[in-house]
Amino acid sequence: QAVWNILLSIPYGRTMTYGQIAKQLAKNTGIDKMSAQAVGGAVGHNPISIIVPCHRVVGTNGSLTGYAGGLDKKIALLKLEKTDTARFFRPKKGTAL
Repeated sequence: QAVWNILLSIPYGRTMTYGQIAKQLAKNTGIDKMSAQAVGGAVGHNPISIIVPCHRVVGTNGSLTGYAGGLDKKIALLKLEKTDTARFFRPKKGTAL
């Protein structure tokens, strides 16, 4: 739920990386470090991904990954929000293609 609360704070048309969310979560909970992979796991278990905007989370390197609805829908939602997607790319391999 802590991850989802951060997701809800991402403004319309903006994105955050898994690493940025992990750093914010660590700061909020008073721990030294949080795994971006753990954040990805929480994002991936979101059953209401339109209401809790998982499509706004991208890889640190600009990789468009981690959206259970599929990358085509993730890209379409980002474009609908007029997000600058020029720096993002589809990963060549991985589990969320």
